[in-house]
Amino acid sequence: MDVFISLLINIFEEGFIYGIMAIGVYITYKVLDFPDLTVDGSFPLGMCLTGLLVSLGVDPWVSCILSLLSGALAGSITGILHVKFHITNLLSGILVMTALWSMNLVITNDSAVLSFFNKPTIFNSGIGSSFTGVMEDYKVLIMTGVLVIIVKIIIDIYLKTKSGLLLRAAGSNPQFVTSLGRDSGKMKILGLAIGNGLTAMAGGVLGQQANSANINSGTGMVVMALASVIIGTTLFRKIKIMKATTAVVLGSVLYKTCLSLAMLIGLPNKFLKMLMAGIFAVVLISNNILGGRRKRIYDKTKK
Repeated sequence: MDVFISLLINIFEEGFIYGIMAIGVYITYKVLDFPDLTVDGSFPLGMCLTGLLVSLGVDPWVSCILSLLSGALAGSITGILHVKFHITNLLSGILVMTALWSMNLVITNDSAVLSFFNKPTIFNSGIGSSFTGVMEDYKVLIMTGVLVIIVKIIIDIYLKTKSGLLLRAAGSNPQFVTSLGRDSGKMKILGLAIGNGLTAMAGGVLGQQANSANINSGTGMVVMALASVIIGTTLFRKIKIMKATTAVVLGSVLYKTCLSLAMLIGLPNKFLKMLMAGIFAVVLISNNILGGRRKRIYDKTKK
């Protein structure tokens, strides 16, 4: 029973952390309709930068903010390459992702793993140190849950602002944005900055949970994030009162649950990435089938 509870706690802890990344990818993929591969580089960027800053004694919360800003800068560069230099969205993301690999090595001083055990993190200092007794076992769960809720609320509020509405329009109808005298390209750059900023912050939080940073942690992150977004927006589509940001966080938890169950039944680690790709493929196929079915129903109602 204790093993099951520990597994469940771990699923929600990491599900919430990856949920922050999923919200960011929701902005780029669903709102902007931009398949952004920068995620595979910005996630470890946030993790490695946070690890370095925490190791140097920088406040862990400040480290999270700086990791967010570093990811936003990476996303902005992807946007500039696409908007200003007319490089395709996929190639723009690949270029920045590749460059970030070297940047992460520079940050970690050519080390694949940067450990910072016994250093203050958001989970063992400040607010994190106030959890005592039984609550100490749940402090990471509570703090990551509160953090993802704060991020979700901020993004929900932003998307209702004038800038947020223009961001939505830049993805679905850029000509409309142009007709309003606004630059849809700048809105794309802004959206990519927000998306990758949240992704890098998620990497920083995960690094502080694990007390280490790994430059290889970004491999497959774009698959995980996109799967979380599609699972959430597909499964909870009919729940009108649920916002999309909530749905993608729940999608992240469900995706993490699938991976954890596979590991629990004895799937070797070497097959983990294959499983991630397989789950994503199933989600995409299911989404396309459901989308085609809804289209046929819609066409019949029109007739």
